Amino acid sequence: MEPEDLELLYQIENKQSLWQVGATNVPYSRYTLHDYIANSSDDIYADRQVRLMAENDEGETVGVVDLVQFSPQHLRAEVGIVILNAHRRKGYATAAIEALCDYAQRVVHLHQLYAVVETSNEGAVGLFTKTGFSRNNTLKEWLFDGRKYHDAVLMQRFL
Repeated sequence: MEPEDLELLYQIENKQSLWQVGATNVPYSRYTLHDYIANSSDDIYADRQVRLMAENDEGETVGVVDLVQFSPQHLRAEVGIVILNAHRRKGYATAAIEALCDYAQRVVHLHQLYAVVETSNEGAVGLFTKTGFSRNNTLKEWLFDGRKYHDAVLMQRFL
């Protein structure tokens, strides 16, 4: 991430509709996100996460993809991805996940990646299936949207 990614990151992190699929339940200030960008070591072993901006061929940022919940003991991490609405259904998510998997295998030497996806999110389930993840356990009432619980599916890819 670069300092110029601050506004996009601010928009993504403060989009309440995404909170139910992550660990966030409060808005972040620009200062907090600026501090995060400035102090991130870009080292997954130090930060236990890495966040990468997804760009198209013109260098325009189209979304963000990340590895979080990194476990150096078990050599696994959780995958997260957000592609901006204007850039969806153009292949960017597939390319970003494939690049992230390559990075996780070649650079970080991870054994597996996983994603927790709401079962009704057919687009995300399809994306992860298309990029080599297998649909495993159903996690009953795993995600809460503020009104009701939703089932999720654990998807895994062994590298």
